[in-house]
Amino acid sequence: MKKRHEQKLIISGIAAFIVLNIPFLFIFDIDGAIFGIPILYFSIFFVWLITIIISYIVLRRHYE
Repeated sequence: MKKRHEQKLIISGIAAFIVLNIPFLFIFDIDGAIFGIPILYFSIFFVWLITIIISYIVLRRHYE
């Protein structure tokens, strides 16, 4: 794997770690729901999904 791909994955992991930390999660700790899912849970899974998609795109480009 090239160094720049590794750097992108590391930055993506660090960004996900920071966004999924308690101070940032308290921003979304409000009453309400999106598609019947509480906003806090929706934001956690949405960030997780975005991190997985970014990792997939970076790794797909590596193996082409």
